[in-house]
Amino acid sequence: MEILAGRVLLRPSDPDVTTAFYRDTLGLAVYREFPGGTAFFLGGCVLEVSAHAAEPAAPRTGVALWMQVRDLAAVHKELADKGVPIVREPRREPWGLDEMWIADPDGVKLGIIEIPADHPLRRDTR
Repeated sequence: MEILAGRVLLRPSDPDVTTAFYRDTLGLAVYREFPGGTAFFLGGCVLEVSAHAAEPAAPRTGVALWMQVRDLAAVHKELADKGVPIVREPRREPWGLDEMWIADPDGVKLGIIEIPADHPLRRDTR
């Protein structure tokens, strides 16, 4: 199978609230707007928040978004200052990544990740 493009699709209970969260609260850059939806740049992929669905959204179980940032402490402060509930405070995980967790208005878990300078992911040249 050859994949030409991909994106993560969210079908939130309130598209306007969720769009505002990703656009205004998190500050994600808009990739494209269309009637009934907005697509955001999300690093190497696109996150689409859309009201268009053939059927209601599936329950949000087992799905999380992973967002790498340059400075986790700065992002933590920025989000806390905006009143975003922090599901789990930043900490170094046993696998060596610095992680913090928040959730969007529908409860989708968002991992905010910083890769420390000495982590193997920084040295892997593949």
